[in-house]
Amino acid sequence: MKDIKITVIGLGYVGLPLARLFATKYSVVGFDINKKRIDELQSGHDVTLEVEPDILTKVLKTANNSETGLFCSSNLEDIEDCNYYIVTVPTPIDKNNRPDLTPLYKASETVGKVLKAGDIVIYESTVYPGATEDECVPVLEKISGLKFNQDFYVGYSPERINPGDKLHTVDKILKVTAGSTPEIGIKVNTLYASVITAGTHLAPTIKVAEAAKVIENSQRDINIAFVNELAKIFNLMDIDTHAVLEAAGTKWNFLPFKPGLVGGHCIGVDPYYLAQKAQEVGYHPEIILAGRRVNDSMGQYVAMEVIKLMLKKDIKIKGGNILVLGITFKENCPDVRNTKVVDVIRELQGFGTKVTIYDPWANPEEVMHEYGLKTTNQLPQYNRHPELVEGQPELVEGQTTKFDAIVLTVAHNEFLNLNFKALLNPKGIIYDVKGVLKVTTDGKL
Repeated sequence: MKDIKITVIGLGYVGLPLARLFATKYSVVGFDINKKRIDELQSGHDVTLEVEPDILTKVLKTANNSETGLFCSSNLEDIEDCNYYIVTVPTPIDKNNRPDLTPLYKASETVGKVLKAGDIVIYESTVYPGATEDECVPVLEKISGLKFNQDFYVGYSPERINPGDKLHTVDKILKVTAGSTPEIGIKVNTLYASVITAGTHLAPTIKVAEAAKVIENSQRDINIAFVNELAKIFNLMDIDTHAVLEAAGTKWNFLPFKPGLVGGHCIGVDPYYLAQKAQEVGYHPEIILAGRRVNDSMGQYVAMEVIKLMLKKDIKIKGGNILVLGITFKENCPDVRNTKVVDVIRELQGFGTKVTIYDPWANPEEVMHEYGLKTTNQLPQYNRHPELVEGQPELVEGQTTKFDAIVLTVAHNEFLNLNFKALLNPKGIIYDVKGVLKVTTDGKL
């Protein structure tokens, strides 16, 4: 396998870890159209925090002609002599929740411009069954002028990256693989097996591998929707949902799902891909879409619960100061794609409240660009009495604006030991979406 030279198209949360891993054994070119991203990576800095600087620096090289290592580029000529092209671009949905294959089409056009006889193109992007062969292959044929399964071949190996997870890294997650012919399937599987220590599973066809991926996250989405619905029911009955789940979890086969906001680029998106394809073939997916409706409604639900609690304590709503803790789609991760925290914020702002968003992980520029929201990486500062010892949490009465409500939406480690009492007005309320804050028997944090 010494003659293998790989290009990874798209150096985001999926592509970079994969390119870094393959670069330990092969010559790899990481390709991305974002020149700023390329410059950052070549300097050894990954803003997604998926690859540590020392690990990234170890595999980086300044030229793309050595036997192993990673060379990052946005120049098409740097990928012309590769023979494996791995596409890891995102597959989002549009404002109507319909699959948007634009990034996939553009990546296929890029590969088509350099595709040669004998090359293999492997897709990792999550799609509905049939998308690789029905949507991507025609683009490759049109741009390259080559014939599918005669001049070039295609594989599929769905990504299973879990952003922010330093335990289940790409090499430690079993990889599903598939090829456009049985022989190509073996080649694709062998390639991944050479770097994936957790092992591989060779699916019989590309459609099977595509379907396996899209149902993984659809299954999780439905299960989370179930416990989100339970949370709404138990809230009306004044029952602690987390206590119920803890008790039920003592049974060996009870699935440990928790209620919350379902965002991100996988669970909140992939079910729509499956639903779209199901409807195209004449079936209306009741359960899948019902789960999506429940989970998509949770942002509004959380905001309304906060407003209700404020009203019960006679806290003024219009002009009220609310601190939202976290805007990324999950804890201890800078990824803000498709975050449902935005739904909570929009709803709260709709009542005329003043919302401060604090997230030490999120990039304020990215949040502003994506959502038009101002965020801060620093906890709001308060005036302290000069005679107090530095670092004490006591605040001088009348010298600071405290919050009427705090909404913990993301369980970042930085939030778990905050002095909430110092941040709240006397009647202020805390709404813990994630159920991670510890409460004493007397009801205090």
